[in-house]
Amino acid sequence: MSASPSLPSASPVGTSPSAAPSVPSAGFAPPPSSPAQPSPTRGTFRVLGGALEWRGRQETLRLEPWGPDAVRVRARLGGPVLAGLPGALLAEPPPGAAAEIRTEPGYAVLTCGAITAVVSAEGMVRFLRTDGGAELLTEDRAHFWWPGSRLHTATGNGYHRLEQRFAAYSGERLYGLGRHQHGLLDQKGTVLDLVQRNAEVSIPVLTSSRDYTLLWNSPAVGRVELAHNGTRWVADSARQIDYWITAGNPADAQRRYSAATGRTPRLPEWAAGFWQCKLRYRTQEELLSVAREYRRRGLPLSAIVCDFFRWTHLGEWRFDPEQWPDPAAMVKELDELGVKLVVSVWPSVSPLSENHGPMEHAGLFIGTEYGPLAHADWPDKGVAEPVQVAFYDATDPEARDFVWSRLRENYLAHGVTAFWLDAGEPELRPGFSANLRYHAGPGLEVGNLYPRENARTVHDGLAAEGETEIITLNRSVRAGAQRYGAALWSGDIGTDFATLRRQLAAGLNTALSGIPWWNTDIGGFHGGDPGDPAYREVMVRWFQFGAFSPLMRLHGFREPGTPLGPEMTGGPNEVWSYGAEAGEIMAAYLRLRERLRPYVLAQMRTAHTEGLPPMRPLFLEFPGDPAAWEVADAFLLGPDLLVAPVLEAGARERTVHLPSGAEWADAWTGEAYPGGRARHRARPAGADPAVPAGRRPAAGPGGRAGAAPAALGVPSAGGRHEGARIDRQAPTCLSWGSWRRMSSRRWPTPPVGASSTSWWNGTASRCSRSARGWRPSTVWGSPVRRSASTSPYWRPRTWSAPGARAATSSTT
Repeated sequence: MSASPSLPSASPVGTSPSAAPSVPSAGFAPPPSSPAQPSPTRGTFRVLGGALEWRGRQETLRLEPWGPDAVRVRARLGGPVLAGLPGALLAEPPPGAAAEIRTEPGYAVLTCGAITAVVSAEGMVRFLRTDGGAELLTEDRAHFWWPGSRLHTATGNGYHRLEQRFAAYSGERLYGLGRHQHGLLDQKGTVLDLVQRNAEVSIPVLTSSRDYTLLWNSPAVGRVELAHNGTRWVADSARQIDYWITAGNPADAQRRYSAATGRTPRLPEWAAGFWQCKLRYRTQEELLSVAREYRRRGLPLSAIVCDFFRWTHLGEWRFDPEQWPDPAAMVKELDELGVKLVVSVWPSVSPLSENHGPMEHAGLFIGTEYGPLAHADWPDKGVAEPVQVAFYDATDPEARDFVWSRLRENYLAHGVTAFWLDAGEPELRPGFSANLRYHAGPGLEVGNLYPRENARTVHDGLAAEGETEIITLNRSVRAGAQRYGAALWSGDIGTDFATLRRQLAAGLNTALSGIPWWNTDIGGFHGGDPGDPAYREVMVRWFQFGAFSPLMRLHGFREPGTPLGPEMTGGPNEVWSYGAEAGEIMAAYLRLRERLRPYVLAQMRTAHTEGLPPMRPLFLEFPGDPAAWEVADAFLLGPDLLVAPVLEAGARERTVHLPSGAEWADAWTGEAYPGGRARHRARPAGADPAVPAGRRPAAGPGGRAGAAPAALGVPSAGGRHEGARIDRQAPTCLSWGSWRRMSSRRWPTPPVGASSTSWWNGTASRCSRSARGWRPSTVWGSPVRRSASTSPYWRPRTWSAPGARAATSSTT
């Protein structure tokens, strides 16, 4: 940490440095001054190395370009702004961030591409569109006399409780802020704690319908209030205000934000497939038997997870040889089956662990201001009662190196390269951040940094070993964690339709928070009886949704479960655990996921190169469609595939909004529809005679709850649906109930009888699915964006295996 370089002498308000380039003045008037404000509140401006500084009332305000079309703002009371404090932004701004700065009587102007910041003589900041001068966002006073838009309330030793206030706007919609379980896509009107908790992930970045995106660049514990009479960001204890803002539509803002905070690496190809998981497989043989059964049944499986209590003691980060006698042989057999082993790693250390003493003596645990060095109670092997565990300090480079050394010795040496980072908030109990002391700073100032640095432990360790395919599955993340290969999952959530509905908003807001790798526990976590017809319906609907999520992973603590402890496990949670009917539906969606993998991987490459997430709210692609900003129960997978899951028990119909700006086609029937209107899908009367009236149907085919698709319907190999019944082979078209954009490109029609798992390069010759850049045989079901070409639209033919017929009708 260091202070900014010494500044030149002040330029009084009203003078313009001769070197400062000129910018248009029309529309860039400063915020109105209050006639009641005394004159000492008027400050002075300084221009230094491309940055603009204002000083007044013992406060320093610094604005500087931070990437194209973006400005970083910092404010500190009692001295110059500090460099090197923890935050989400990369150490250096993205290239192309030249600014134009000038001062005028009563205000100063900084322009960086599409965004212009105007600072009044009183230090009030207003952000405008450079083109036209329309207001994007402005600071707002708490009161005309005191305080102003920024408040620094001393908490001692140079720290303050910080408040930053902005104006509220009628009709504004706000998105992002991480992953929460309130079920709201538009978060206007909410108050959210800025703290990490299980299933509640704080990523303080907001995207506005007014075409700006703002990052609160502080890991401090606090809150954000998105009220109708103003927005307020609060840090409970920190040294300075720090935020970043960019102008542009949501897609452009995602590109700018990801460039400023770091983009995700390329997703390993295996990770785009299906992950099998449950709480928990207790032995090596049990885990292997599940992988073998998937292969015996011919079901796609890419990864299987080895969950907690696999260790000798918590914090020893190694396999217990009694249950896991030959990890290297296990990894070898899984590799031969084409399955990746993912191992759970917890950041907590039991006093019974051989590592506890050395780590405590070396100061590698999170410290406490008062009381013993213990952060939670947790069961461990060899003791009847829970023990007091400590958490390693992931903000300490030496602690990260120590933990990685254990992972390298006990897991990487056996061939394990994929890790599940559980409880990485960290899961403290009680969670008093004020009592914690990290290497990076006091708990209140840096506590939210932990999950990002925990992911960094594995990323940097694997990278140092020469690994290039890096992914960790995390229960919590922070802004910037994406650059360390961190995938986020939903956390420990419920197992009902209400919880399923909330996951769409959670996933879309996660995507707009810069985290492209996201998934849920398919079926939810807490409970769920595989033998209950009602829960089977939930499971099938959730599984259908999961097939179109960025990552697809089945997990949960199913009934009958056993108590928390080293011997605990849950009920069965494999695809075949839910009965023959539901199992066949889920198997069909596994095969569909396999066919979608090249498309999913293409979107992951876009996330890597451009920063656009694979799971997108409709307005990301269609910002000019007002209705798209309101759709919270559907999403786009990439630019071309619209997914509208079934989210209600017993649902047989739903309405889907098709955004304007494109023409759409039903991916099952090929029927084309114009955009800009809602499409209602309903089952014709009498199409489902197998379901008695008034009875909750069991999940399964025959038009029952499971057969009508989650989002894209249930595909059939023969292209045949009788009462929406599934054929039992791999699908030959995307599915009914999905929507795609019409393409102007002419892709060849696959020949009758061709394998649905073959791939085509545009010359109608069969190719490997891994051939980069080639299109799947079902490319007509997942078309590209319509071009401006004058060539006629190509409406792909519905093709199928011999003897099949096209599907008709249905629910969405």
